[in-house]
Parts: sequence; structure tokens; C-alpha cells
Amino acid sequence: MTKNVHVTKWIDEMAAMTQPEKIVWIDGSDEQAEQLRAEACSTGELIKLNEELLPNCYLHRTALNDVARVENRTFICTTKQEDAGNINNWMAPAECYAKLTKLYTGSMKGKTMYVIPYSMGIVGSDFAKYGIELTDSIYVVLNMLIMTRVGNNVLEALGDSPDFIKGLHAKADLDEENRYICHFPEDNTIWSVNSGYGGNVLLGKKCFALRIASYLGRKEGWMAEHMLILGIEFPNGEIKYISAAFPSACGKTNLAMLIPPAVYKNLGYKTWCVGDDIAWLRIGKDGRLWAVNPENGFFGVAPGTNEKSNPNALHTTMRDTIFTNVVHDLDNNTVWWEGLNNNPPKNAIDWKGNKWDYTKYDKKDKSTCGAHPNSRFTASAKNCPCLSSEFNNPAGVPISAIVFGGRRAKTAPLVYQSFNWQHGTFVGSIMASETTAAAAGAVGVVRRDPMAMRPFVGYNMGDYFAHWLEMGKKIPNPPKIFNVNWFRTDDEGNFIWPGFGDNMRVLLWILARCEDKVGAVETAIGYVPKAEDINIEGLKDVTLDTIKDLLTVDVPSWKEDAKNIREFYGVIGDHMPKELYDELDALEKRLG
Repeated sequence: MTKNVHVTKWIDEMAAMTQPEKIVWIDGSDEQAEQLRAEACSTGELIKLNEELLPNCYLHRTALNDVARVENRTFICTTKQEDAGNINNWMAPAECYAKLTKLYTGSMKGKTMYVIPYSMGIVGSDFAKYGIELTDSIYVVLNMLIMTRVGNNVLEALGDSPDFIKGLHAKADLDEENRYICHFPEDNTIWSVNSGYGGNVLLGKKCFALRIASYLGRKEGWMAEHMLILGIEFPNGEIKYISAAFPSACGKTNLAMLIPPAVYKNLGYKTWCVGDDIAWLRIGKDGRLWAVNPENGFFGVAPGTNEKSNPNALHTTMRDTIFTNVVHDLDNNTVWWEGLNNNPPKNAIDWKGNKWDYTKYDKKDKSTCGAHPNSRFTASAKNCPCLSSEFNNPAGVPISAIVFGGRRAKTAPLVYQSFNWQHGTFVGSIMASETTAAAAGAVGVVRRDPMAMRPFVGYNMGDYFAHWLEMGKKIPNPPKIFNVNWFRTDDEGNFIWPGFGDNMRVLLWILARCEDKVGAVETAIGYVPKAEDINIEGLKDVTLDTIKDLLTVDVPSWKEDAKNIREFYGVIGDHMPKELYDELDALEKRLG
């Protein structure tokens, strides 16, 4: 398949360790993919769904102990511990290789090793980075075929170069005590063992496109960020692009596929999805920041996805999709999940493979769910009804605004703008949100998640902030930086802002600010809109007073928050840039 000696030597070494019965190269062809689907169905690894209702769609169930990313088993392995930083788990590379070699040895006996050559980004573009994942899982192969660009053209583009990311995955025994997702940024290597869950085993995704890529970006002068990319088309046909970072379960995919509310749709506004999860950003020849989505599909959370919350995502999943850990509706051989609709199937199998009785479902008790709260769909971007025509543009799209956000019940206003790039970096560094089911562990705890990158920075978080500050000095025409909070609640705990498509009202204020077309009020935390500049036409139950309330800066909450920020900066340690401490001091001073 390739004459690249760096590739063949590495594969030979990994095969000698894992001892597969045979090795199969993945060529990206439909014929080979179809054979693999048939094989996975014959073993029960996949279940083929109703071809008429869900063409080319399949259901998969993971092991019960293997349903989410495992941050406590995820390691950054650098020679010096301080290069990994205090936020990441660290292991010395030699120690990690030795420990994992024992787990990998003989792990593929009697199995097939699949070789997946893949590209993050358009093959041959300036943005593109190449990887090869070795895996013993057909499920991984089929997901990678959706999520990345796979095929022989990747090997052709790589040529004789040693510059590729070496990814090794083995399901082994799916033993959670020996589950490891380890990154060796100095070696361009990722090793994942004892997991079959997408976030831990689709090595092109968070492992490569964020952890390793963030390390490479710092070295090479670009940025790998946990951001959606959204285009907003104005009635005159002009399109402006926003990239936005949110921790999981804060509506990132919903925002990426936003549908304009009627008041804007009727005027001719449209929205276009470039990406829902990851953005790679580089300085363009014109001095602006340009972004691509390095992925080729969506790995979305199923529960809560419905015709109201995200019709575009729902329609994207209706063909060529792999569903993981959702309910199997036996009557029509389709799938269901909590929040899809109010018609749970009467004759169904839950995500664990057991008969499911919908009458026993209790919203407050997750154990009664038919679908796992972190169940997923892997869907091809090409099937997205609002996919941007620039999706495959190798140059990417120019970014007007960077938006940060999280779930804050009281502290953050609906939207505010940073004073400048340095202050914007500070705003990103203090992001906080409530934890969700996407990361294994406690739910509902507020935690700091800078730039939504806490689980995904491949090196010291303090150095990551310094890289942001450095990039700000290098970008001649930087995007403006904002923070949004769709999740402010009233005293009864109800959300005040309607969210979903109506978030476009806030995005249009943001874009107007980027072109200095609208004023703002200077506050202790940044520039806040004048209430009358947020369009509320057509909104029920939202008055000018509601907007004023949503835009208030709660000074006591912010003073409390500032203490918490200082503690968090302390955790990051002595790599924390002085500039961000200066910003924190200035914030406290402004709060009085």
C-alpha cells in the first residue's frame, strides 16, 4: 500500500507487539466499507437498521463500563512533567510505553489489525495533517471513515515523509482498571487501550485534532481549538463567520446548526455550518484569522436532539449514520432516545441490550433511561442540510468573532465583549460551566474550563494561555472576542432566554460590534449591549426589561468568582502568564 519506510517499519513493530492474525489496509472505498459492515453485522458488533426509514444506518452498543471519555485515564507523556502542566495527568514516556506494552502484547491474537490512513483537513491543503490509526475494531474503522478523510490519497500526500501521527488502538479486555488514552506529543504518537468508546478510540478526534494538534500549533504558530464554526448569511448575500467554544452539553452542536428565527428567515438571513466541534486557525495572507474544520463528520450527543432543538442534526442522522448506545425500537427496527419525541417505543431494547419498559422511565433517575445520557450519533457532514459551501475549501473561512460561553445560572450576562485580545484571552481563561454526562464523573458541578479546552490541551495550560497572547500579537486583523451565556435562570431555576434559534439575535449584535455598527455600555467585565440593540421582535415573554435583566452585571457574584479564578490560576501554577494576573487585578479593581 505504501513504500514509506517510516510507515511500514512502525506498522511492523506494532504488529510484532500486538500479534494480529492478519493486517488489512483501509482504502476508503465504498466496496470495502460495505464488506466491513456486513462482517460487523454477522458478529453482532453492529445491527443494521430499517433500510427504508434509516438507509445505511447501524446501531452499536459499547461495553457497560465504557460509555464516555475517561479524563482520569488520559495522559500527556512528555519528558519533563512541567511541559504537561498541572491540569493534565502526566506519565514519563518510558514508563508509559513499558506499562502499555504489557497490555498490548498479544492483544490482537486471532484478530485483524486494520490500518487506517487518514487526513485531518482537506488532503493536500496547507491545513492538512496526516495520521495512521491501527485498530482491531471494525466499529472504529467505520466511524473513522465518517469522521475523517480516509484513503490511499492520504498515503500519496504523505509520500516518503515521517511526518504523520502514529495511533495505536486495541480493545484488549475492555478492562477499565487498565484503560489508558496516552499522548506522546514529542513522538507524534497516541496509544489507546482497553476502550471501545468513540471519544477514547477515534484517535483523529480529540486525541489528534486537539491534544496533539494544540502542541503542534504552538510549535508551528497556529491554533487548534475546541470550537464550532458558523457562517451567517445576510440578506445581501454576504457571509460572516464566527468560531465559538463551549464545554460539552452547552448547545455547541445546536448553535453550529442553528436555524434562524422567522423574523430573520423572512428577511432572507441564512446560517451555514462549517463545523460543530473543532477549529484549526491560522493567520491568512490578508492578516485575518482563518479557520477550517479538520473533521469530516459529526460525533454528536443523541439525547435531547429533536425537531425543535436541532432539526438539522436530526436530519443529518437519517442516513449513513452509526448510532451508539441508543434505544432499539424493535417494532420498526429504528432508534429512539430521551428527548427525541414523546412517543417512546413500546417494544424496545435499551442501550445495555435489555428489554426496556418505557413506563418505568423517571426523568430524575438516569438509570431508567433507555438511551445512555452520553449516547451518540456518528453522521457524515455531507448529509447536513445547512452544510456550508466552504466546508471543503482548503483555505478555510475568515473569522470575524470568537465567542466563549458556558452554563452559568447567575454570574455571566447574556453577552459581553472583551476590551481587546489580551482581555479576551482572560475571558476565555476564566470560562466555567456545569459538568455533564459527556465526561465520566459528577454531574452539575461548576468547574473552570478555559476555552473549553481543559480536557484537551496537549501541554501546560499556562503555556497554552501564553500561546494565545502571542498569537494576538501576530494577527494583524484579529477577530473580536465575546462571551455568551444562554443559561441564566430566574429564582425558580427556569431559563430566562429562549435559546436555540433565537441565539442568532445575540450573534447579530456580536457581528454588528465587529464592524462598529452598534454601540455598547462599558462595565467592569467588558462591553455589554444596550438592551434596545438586542432584537426581541416576535419573542413571546421577552420584554425590554427581560433583556435589561439578562444584561445586568451581578457585582457580588463576580467578586466571588474572582476569588475562585485566582484559586484556579494557582492550580495552573508558575507557567501562568503575568498578563492574565494583571487582567484579574484590573477586574477586581473595576468591581470595587
